[in-house]
Amino acid sequence: MERAEMKRELIDLLCRKSFQYRPEPVFRLVSGRMSRYYVNCKPTTLHPRGMFLVGQLVFEALAGAGVSAVGGLTFGADPVAFAAAFVSELRGRPLKAFSVRKTQKDHGMVRWIEGDLNPGERLAVVDDVATTGGSTLTAVERARSEGFEVCCAVVLVDRQEGGLEAIRAAVPQASAIVTREELFARWRELGGVSGGPAS
Repeated sequence: MERAEMKRELIDLLCRKSFQYRPEPVFRLVSGRMSRYYVNCKPTTLHPRGMFLVGQLVFEALAGAGVSAVGGLTFGADPVAFAAAFVSELRGRPLKAFSVRKTQKDHGMVRWIEGDLNPGERLAVVDDVATTGGSTLTAVERARSEGFEVCCAVVLVDRQEGGLEAIRAAVPQASAIVTREELFARWRELGGVSGGPAS
């Protein structure tokens, strides 16, 4: 299956399972700001077909990055990273998966990162949605604090509200699989309202 076909199918799945829009700003974001639309990727990233598509597209986005592992802040990044790692083994170019804790482990090794990693490894940080980029940046900071080199970042959906730009300030090689603009355009085609959300 071609990359463009997989992306189209993923956008359709996101429209059906992960995207909501209301004429009035009724959705409260993590930042506390209200928005007219909401993207919850988990019903897509935890769906078997969604997992397949996400894994393929993220793995391809990491091609040539020279990383040995992929991961991000739990829980949003976990299905994305695990799917990409699984696909990497099937493709014969294995990447390890890792998870960045929200709270530091207070016993045993007392660390932020869980996974089979060695300090100095080159990592890719992923996330499901970027709004301000805060979750991705937290994962980048914690990975670097434990001696890893973060070389690139990939977000599944960029809400196009400055998050990807903020990530690029910390990790210049950062990209998104799907943008809000692409998602909203397809949602309208599938029967959503005309026009676009301002916030």
